[in-house]
Amino acid sequence: MMYAVEMQGITKQFGNVLANNNVHFCLEKQEIHALLGENGAGKTTLMRILYGLYRADASEIFIDGQKVEVNSPKQAIQAGVGMVTQHFTLVPTLTVAENIVLGYHNKATVSKNEIEASVKEASEKYGIHVDPASLVRQLSVGERQRVEILKALYRNARILIMDEPTAVLVPQEVDVLFESLLRLVKSGLSVIFISHKLNEVMAVCDRITVLRDGRVTGTVRKEDTTQQQLANMMVGRETFGINRQGTRDTGQVIYSVKDLSVINPQGLKVLKEVTFDVHAGEILGVAGVSGNGQSELTEVLTGLLKPTSGSVTLDGKDLTHAEPAEISNAGVGRTPEDRHEGSIGDLTVAENLALEELDKFTHNGMLDNARILENAKKYIAEFQIKASPNDRLRTLSGGNMQKVILARALCRRPRVVIASQPTRGLDVGATEYVRKKLLSERDRGAGVLLLSEDLDEILSLSDRIAVIYEGCIRGIIPAAEATAEKLGLMMAGAC
Repeated sequence: MMYAVEMQGITKQFGNVLANNNVHFCLEKQEIHALLGENGAGKTTLMRILYGLYRADASEIFIDGQKVEVNSPKQAIQAGVGMVTQHFTLVPTLTVAENIVLGYHNKATVSKNEIEASVKEASEKYGIHVDPASLVRQLSVGERQRVEILKALYRNARILIMDEPTAVLVPQEVDVLFESLLRLVKSGLSVIFISHKLNEVMAVCDRITVLRDGRVTGTVRKEDTTQQQLANMMVGRETFGINRQGTRDTGQVIYSVKDLSVINPQGLKVLKEVTFDVHAGEILGVAGVSGNGQSELTEVLTGLLKPTSGSVTLDGKDLTHAEPAEISNAGVGRTPEDRHEGSIGDLTVAENLALEELDKFTHNGMLDNARILENAKKYIAEFQIKASPNDRLRTLSGGNMQKVILARALCRRPRVVIASQPTRGLDVGATEYVRKKLLSERDRGAGVLLLSEDLDEILSLSDRIAVIYEGCIRGIIPAAEATAEKLGLMMAGAC
């Protein structure tokens, strides 16, 4: 059989880490092939080699049966390979058409009408509907992703790599993406689909290859496997996840948010009299479709955004207008919505772990690097972070980066933990680890505010569930009374 892509003997080492160890991977023509594995298993490294972002230490790559050298993205594009990552590479101030043709035309000047007509023609050809004249900054996340896909197809991609494509999408946008991919595959496209979400893989993919510790543990057809078997291939066991919480006794109210409102720079009220309490020893989940005020609520509660009105108190202490450092010192542990924004990639793991306690590691105006190093060794061991203290944070997998942020948030045994999208983009192993840590904080007596767009996560972890819709809390119900259907109606503003 002639494959769309065949990668043989792929080996790539970073220092002492063997990211890919003699990997063999084949993509059939007109299939959607899932690439599964824990964070750090080697999936993204393998695809970056195919796309020319990394050079393998040893490899043979065949595209449509022809051996190729891929040493740059330009060579990959010329060979018919396109790649769409979860962190888009679009210029917000340019139009859709300008982004799509950027770097592709060799002409000194191009006509705006000409490129818009060309992009419109491509949009109609591939059934990916975008407005060529729209500014990218005005588009939703789902629309931006469609622009990225169209950009790859415009460059005549026959093979499309999708790296965690649903991580930033709401459920409705996921459905649109899957419809687009299935339609494009029927017209001749071959797709490599990197995902941590087993239910999505089983819904849309034809075959699945699983990586673990840089090696292929197996390739199976969807109809010949189950989610439990795939989990076993990924993490070495079939049972994983957290069982739904039962009814529990909780302590007194320790964290109160009253009538919190925010008006954004455009004059829109993005939070509207938000009110809730968090008890000691409970997890209060906040469910909602992306864009309904969760980001603004997180920013207010962590000191990054000042509210227009309302109050926030912890054990009676007013934190409404406090700065982030004051909030942290008052006993609030924070995990940011975007782990890249909550850390500094060019600093080491040790330095990132010390960021919120620099005073503790300062002596006579100088940082005590020995103490910073010892602190890092302690939390690397305790939180099972697969890294060395002196590794740059940007070199870590998403799961290990999240563990660094979690360790920093929890190391001072906070009274309240604000966890915003704590498992977004993580594999099943890292997800289970983070969720167990949040449960252990609750069992220790801390209050946990969990903001998540993952409804299964909300239902599994929460003691009570609040639903946010268009900046308002639509209701708060005990988790024992909640169902996905009931919460879905509330999230859509239907009840």
